[in-house]
Amino acid sequence: HEFICLAAEDAVASGGFIAGILSSLMKSGGTCLWISSSRTIFPPALKSFGIEPDKIIFIYLQKEKEILWTMEEALKCDGLAAVVGEIQELSFMVSRRLQLAVEQSRVTGFIIRRNPRNGNTTACVTRWKISSVPSELNDDMPGVGFPRWKVELLKIRNGKPGSWTIEWVERKFRPVYSFVSLLQERQKKTG
Repeated sequence: HEFICLAAEDAVASGGFIAGILSSLMKSGGTCLWISSSRTIFPPALKSFGIEPDKIIFIYLQKEKEILWTMEEALKCDGLAAVVGEIQELSFMVSRRLQLAVEQSRVTGFIIRRNPRNGNTTACVTRWKISSVPSELNDDMPGVGFPRWKVELLKIRNGKPGSWTIEWVERKFRPVYSFVSLLQERQKKTG
């Protein structure tokens, strides 16, 4: 699964969103590899997504070529729950090799593309763009509200793209409905 991040905020939002997905993938005690060239994830924050930080192995490499090689080898290991890689560019040929490794091992792979120079075609099953959305406070809750994202599915093999606003509440994703979206849904149903 490919995540396009055009700004630093998108990369942070994508990291949080992926952490929510990882919590479900790692429930049965699996381990995840997170491979990047920078230290952008704050491991103790993963607890808010129900992930024990010691269940994610962080690997920091300098060159994208090294990151891609490590991802490919990790995706071949069926003992992992998931592999996350942060890179800038991804060719079709490399994405195809990663996809073949995923299909053989059944390990979920996530690619966070930071500031890609082009939106070339890849073999990834999905392409996402995640943006943060301001949270809302409940009357009885002090401080900051639950994390929210605008989730855009830009491409999906044999499917239909879409866009949703969701939030992370009680260790699971929940759709956020605005008054306008409720009216639009109602109009679709009534014609």
